[in-house]
Amino acid sequence: MECTVQWLADSGMAFVAETGSGHLLAMDGAPDGGGRNLAPRPMETLLAGAGGCTAYDVVLILKRGRHDVRGCQVKMSAERAAADPKVFTRIALHFIVRGKGLPAAAVERAIALSHEKYCSATAMLAKTAEIVTSFEIVEAA
Repeated sequence: MECTVQWLADSGMAFVAETGSGHLLAMDGAPDGGGRNLAPRPMETLLAGAGGCTAYDVVLILKRGRHDVRGCQVKMSAERAAADPKVFTRIALHFIVRGKGLPAAAVERAIALSHEKYCSATAMLAKTAEIVTSFEIVEAA
């Protein structure tokens, strides 16, 4: 896996990353740090990546179990250390899974498998952060 990050000097503290798969991702800093608030902060991007990684796992596990999953949303909140480096110390992930007849046990198992076996992002973040999960199931019409 490769990525190149370039500082856009004329824009304060904005950066553009080009991923190994050829996609662009913008990041910016807060105004009090010289940024212009034009894009997510790098740490927000890291948190979003973890959410995408675990949501991907949960959907794939449910689909492979032949469950009728139709939507998955992860609402995340993170706490950070007070001193530098301000690593994540606690991350709460609340999954909202939508589908027809989804058994709670299957959703719970999919979330557990993601965090115990498959999700590389949350596995890395768990080295500094307590990761807690919860979920709700919304019955699709």
